[in-house]
Amino acid sequence: MSAVTRLPEPRFDTPPASPQAWLHDWLAQALEAGQIEPTAMNLATVDAQGRPSNRTVLFKGFYETQLTFYTHYTGRKGEELGGNGAAALCFWWDRLDRQIRLEGEARPLPEAVSDAYFAGRGRGSRLGAWASEQSRPIESRTQMEDKLAAVEERFAEQEVPRPPHWGGFGLTPRLIEFWQGRDNRFHDRIVYTRTPAGDWTLSRLQP
Repeated sequence: MSAVTRLPEPRFDTPPASPQAWLHDWLAQALEAGQIEPTAMNLATVDAQGRPSNRTVLFKGFYETQLTFYTHYTGRKGEELGGNGAAALCFWWDRLDRQIRLEGEARPLPEAVSDAYFAGRGRGSRLGAWASEQSRPIESRTQMEDKLAAVEERFAEQEVPRPPHWGGFGLTPRLIEFWQGRDNRFHDRIVYTRTPAGDWTLSRLQP
């Protein structure tokens, strides 16, 4: 197991009024820390009956103040977000002994933003987005590969456009918690909550 590096973090003693710069800094430090997948974040959604589900997705940058990720709109998470935008994200970086929790509302990104991101993906990933009916049952791996081969033939020697069932979501946070591991499980926790006016209130939580 790799050693934990706890970086000095004076903001737990004097928290800033807004969490935005702090959030950007921690993401940048995670990228530099040698994590296997520093942009991995857990995404929790709920269905029409209020039953939760979660999975890991990849953070793909900011759109304005929203944290973005991309998926199939017709898969389980896409359908749940389409019916109820309430969602939660959680980053965990073991090498820094840190996590960030975010709660808020996720909505589809503008089509132009999804188009631009999709165009930058590798051709194989673009073809896979057409071939997969995400979260739907299939009989075998061979059947999946046959579907991919059909898509490869369909788009042979031409650009692969973004499929209408695939695109981005952006989560607008209403709560952001910064968690830093400390000795003896006596951790630091600062939570920001957005007010109706769009400002932030903050408080320290006990470990």
